[in-house]
Amino acid sequence: MSYVIEGSTGAWEVVIGLEVHAQVVSQAKLFSGAATAFGAEPNTQVSFVDAAFPGMLPVINRECVAQAVRTGLGLGAHINLVSRFDRKNYFYADLPPGYQISQYQHPIVGAGVIEIELGDGSTKSIGVTRLHLEQDAGKSLHDQHPTKSYIDLNRAGVALMEIVSEPDLRSPEEAGAYLRKLRTILRYLGTCDGNMEEGSMRADVNVSVRRHGEPFRTRCEVKNVNSVRFVMQAIEVEARRQVEIWEAGGAVDQETRLFDAARGITRSMRSKEEAHDYRYFPDPDLLPLVLDEAWVATLKAALPELPDAKRRRFMDEYGLPFYDSAVLVAEQATADFYETIARGRDAKLAANWVMGDLFAALNRTGRTIETSPVSAAALGALLDLMADNTINGRIAKEVFEAMVDTGEAPGAIVERKGLRQVTDTAAIDEAVTAVLAANPEKLAEYRSGKEKLFGFFVGQVMKAMAGKGNPALVNAALKRQLG
Repeated sequence: MSYVIEGSTGAWEVVIGLEVHAQVVSQAKLFSGAATAFGAEPNTQVSFVDAAFPGMLPVINRECVAQAVRTGLGLGAHINLVSRFDRKNYFYADLPPGYQISQYQHPIVGAGVIEIELGDGSTKSIGVTRLHLEQDAGKSLHDQHPTKSYIDLNRAGVALMEIVSEPDLRSPEEAGAYLRKLRTILRYLGTCDGNMEEGSMRADVNVSVRRHGEPFRTRCEVKNVNSVRFVMQAIEVEARRQVEIWEAGGAVDQETRLFDAARGITRSMRSKEEAHDYRYFPDPDLLPLVLDEAWVATLKAALPELPDAKRRRFMDEYGLPFYDSAVLVAEQATADFYETIARGRDAKLAANWVMGDLFAALNRTGRTIETSPVSAAALGALLDLMADNTINGRIAKEVFEAMVDTGEAPGAIVERKGLRQVTDTAAIDEAVTAVLAANPEKLAEYRSGKEKLFGFFVGQVMKAMAGKGNPALVNAALKRQLG
């Protein structure tokens, strides 16, 4: 999708690459047996390895390796059967050993691709450069004491997948779509929960600007952005900052910056390090990681149906348009909920109810699809009541609201409230006759050529019947009497 920033000297193109840190779903850390549960008391999930006690040796967590491989397979990426762990040396107060065990030149996963869907209905393929495994640092707490910083090492050693994109993104919208799609894939795979608010998925955003057709110019990295909305805002803010510098005759310095959401600015954090600044070298305590090809094939065979494949199946099997399918597969729980309703029923009607009335009710009540006050089976039963003409669409809306409020079954609500649809043709004819008699002027106008008044008469008859008239029979009765 075309996106440019108009500066005082013309148009600028934005070039974006994302480095996403996704916390691996695992019961233990990457190189120790310490737990990884979110929200534990500070420093209660720390082993001697995580705290870098002398003589403590890392031991690789097989499940974390499997999760990285599953993710690579889900991204259609090349799996490197031989990879290596390196030491990345730098000082943080919450990094006890003074280095991070990571992968650099020999990552576990190579090139892949993610297909994103944009607001105008178009799609775009975004290249994935690599995925590598690394351990997280701890957390510094600066708001617990007026003059001291506290250190929580619960996160130290937690397994992360760093997923690096090619600089293929060209707008904040594309970056947002990429993050949402990646999060969806990770959740389908069960390799990362994608909860950005808990820090289990966060993004470093690389931004540069250039004139159309130019080579890449200097980029800046905006670190640790923890929501899709903030990523999109940070790109916009940083790109405009760079445009102003270039247009003023200056040069953008390659550096690491932070996004200040409250002030709507990025601010300098440090000059950007190059690889040699980290003094990478192979970790002497870890042998190269060698994967068995048959084991990788076993993991591949057990992968779930992924979002793109599910979207295509929804279009083929249920006849849904692209947009509906993309919305319904965005979360696996929503896709499962929809399929429970759609099987054996009008699939498009089922999609309309899930995306319309159900989503509206969830937003209003602050619920998720997993905690929906109306189950998939109950919503399916409501559609069945419409299909067999027990109720019409208007009454169904009323019944659904009662279901949301009470959790009661749709059939029970219909009986309790006396909402069964009237299909007695004599009763409908009687209501039509009464409405026509009560509106002689409108009747005369209709017969003089104002046929749009037919809708008025339908509405009056339905009102007279408290909305319970069968719409098709009401229409037929009106046509007979007006004819």
